[in-house]
Amino acid sequence: VQLQASGGGLVQPGGSLRLSCAASGFTLAYYDIGWFRQAPGKEREGISYISRSDGITYYADSVKGRFTISRDNAKNTVYLQMNSLEPEDTAVYYCATDLDVIEGPLWWNPSRYDYWGQGTLVTVSS
Repeated sequence: VQLQASGGGLVQPGGSLRLSCAASGFTLAYYDIGWFRQAPGKEREGISYISRSDGITYYADSVKGRFTISRDNAKNTVYLQMNSLEPEDTAVYYCATDLDVIEGPLWWNPSRYDYWGQGTLVTVSS
């Protein structure tokens, strides 16, 4: 099980980025996927989740209305579209999954995920 996060970079406040989480060795459509981020000196924060079967999504309050998670099963990829970016969004972003079902109320908890991508850096600055 391998995940590869990509799409990070430097963007000005108010700008947009789309992160990708690509899978190798397994079919992403069969697994719950979470996006997390970690800023320097801060704990890893759950920001979004999409369920394996019915595509239920959750968002942290800090990104609700600005970020959108989606799947493209044909490309075996999950995306995180990030709009209206703010300097506070600066962090390393990770996608993660687990072989077991991740219960909805615990989607935000990093300890529920066993498999992590390597992270992609997003810097929001003018």
